[in-house]
Amino acid sequence: MNEVKNYVSQEVERLDTFLSTQIGQTRSQIVGLIKQGCVFIDEKQVKRPGVKLKINQTVKVEFPSPKKEPALKVDFDVEILFEDDDVLVINKPSGVTVHPAPSVKDATLVDWLKHKGIRLSTISGEERNGIVHRLDKGTSGTMVVAKNNDAHEFLSQQLQDKSMGRYYIAVINPPLKDDITTIEKNIGRSANNRLKMACVETGKYAKTQFKSLALSTDEKNQLVACKLFTGRTHQIRVHLENINRHIIGDHIYATSPKEEKSERILLHAREIHFIHPTTKEALSFVANFDTTMEQYINKKFNMEQINEVMDTNYIVHSFTTTI
Repeated sequence: MNEVKNYVSQEVERLDTFLSTQIGQTRSQIVGLIKQGCVFIDEKQVKRPGVKLKINQTVKVEFPSPKKEPALKVDFDVEILFEDDDVLVINKPSGVTVHPAPSVKDATLVDWLKHKGIRLSTISGEERNGIVHRLDKGTSGTMVVAKNNDAHEFLSQQLQDKSMGRYYIAVINPPLKDDITTIEKNIGRSANNRLKMACVETGKYAKTQFKSLALSTDEKNQLVACKLFTGRTHQIRVHLENINRHIIGDHIYATSPKEEKSERILLHAREIHFIHPTTKEALSFVANFDTTMEQYINKKFNMEQINEVMDTNYIVHSFTTTI
């Protein structure tokens, strides 16, 4: 049976804008729900996203039930860091796309979730069941998945108010000049390559901080921690390219011929923190590197130094906390 929720408008505004705020999803995802016939105003079904709401009108949303069978064969597994009735925290493998899209031919993380029979929220639509935030295909590490719509709304709100966050680890070339590097550059679609994002004045505001952790033994590469103050597509990679740096294994944003070879991009969401939707407890989880990234770091860096700087408290307290 579909989950039903009611929302009451407090002012005159567009239906899609109102629901985007109430549910904590993008306008495009809300438009999808409306066009599927899932939205009613005062019990009358509506399919126009731009309809104007009046004060005190009741908007009913019938969230669709997720399909139980995966569309594609799932031939990978995912490490679970934490699970309860509301959330699932995982260590996403590199090479796995988060959700289906027309260009995606292989099984995705959403397919894996359905294959495991894990109950998921349906706010984001059929193709994104449970997905509150995403990681690029090549990026590994911590992700939180919502198992019901209340949890999804609560977690989405934390994305917006920045109380949810992640710290990333990357191996870059060449090294940064400063211990802390802050980049504030708007990000939008590249005019020269539609597969890329770029720093453009007309883009959306973006801010990233990079903390130097260790130099490789040959001093050509550097292990860095990255903190996102915003969540733009490819943000870490774009901001690094803007200062003529790139992540080892990145085949899109490399700024010079890649001397170093890696079968995956060496970018990993090391830690995630958020407030639990039900208990309201502050939670933090750390995901270990996969074999490829761990072996690369072991080979190129002094591991005694790496073990010191990889302490989560050291990384977290290395950054400023305000946007």
